[in-house]
Amino acid sequence: MLTWDITYLPAAVRGQHYYLYLIEDIYSRKIVGYEVYEQESGEKASQLLQRTLMREQCFNQALVLHSDNGSAMKSSTMKAKMEELGVTPSYSRPRVSDDNPYVESLFRTLKYVPSWPSKGFASLEESRAWVDRFVQWYNNEHKHRGLNYVTPSERHAGKDSEILQKRAAVLEVRREQNPERWSGEIRNCKPVGDVHLNPEREVA
Repeated sequence: MLTWDITYLPAAVRGQHYYLYLIEDIYSRKIVGYEVYEQESGEKASQLLQRTLMREQCFNQALVLHSDNGSAMKSSTMKAKMEELGVTPSYSRPRVSDDNPYVESLFRTLKYVPSWPSKGFASLEESRAWVDRFVQWYNNEHKHRGLNYVTPSERHAGKDSEILQKRAAVLEVRREQNPERWSGEIRNCKPVGDVHLNPEREVA
C-alpha cells in the first residue's frame, strides 16, 4: 500500500510557499516518489504517480493508494489516472484527523530536522535541492524507530531480516563478553511484522 499527501514548504517571502507532493510505501516507510511545485493540482499529482509506478516497476499489482480528502487527491484527473494505472483509491474517513498517519509522521520528521530552513526557502530550486537531500538521508541513512532501526531503503529491499539477525548476533557476543553490563535480554532484533494503515501506536 502507498500513501501520499501534500504539505507546504514556506518561502522566504511572507505568505508564499511551495507544495511538496510525496508518496510513501507504508510497509517500508520509503519515500518512493516526490516533487516540489509552485501549485497544487490533480494533474501534477497524477504525473508524479505515473512516474513513481514506472520507477518502482509496480504497474498492475493491485496497489492501493491512500490519501486524505483534499482537492488534488479527489480530482477527476487523479481518479482517472489511478483507474488507468490499475490503482485502487483509499481515502481518510470524514472528520477523522489521524487517518493518514504514516505520511503525516514523515512530514513532522521533515520539518523538525536540524537543517530545516526556519526562514523559508529563497526559491523553488532551493526547496527542491533541500528536499532531495532530505529524501537521500531519510531513505538511506535514517535508522527508523518504527522499523526497529533499519533504514527505509533496507526494509524496501528486503534486507532488514538479515541486518537484524546480524545485529542480534553481535549483541549476544557482547553480552557474553561483558555479562555485568547486561541486566536482561538484548535489544529486540526481530523484523517488524505486518503494517496497518491505522496503527494503535505512534509511527514516527
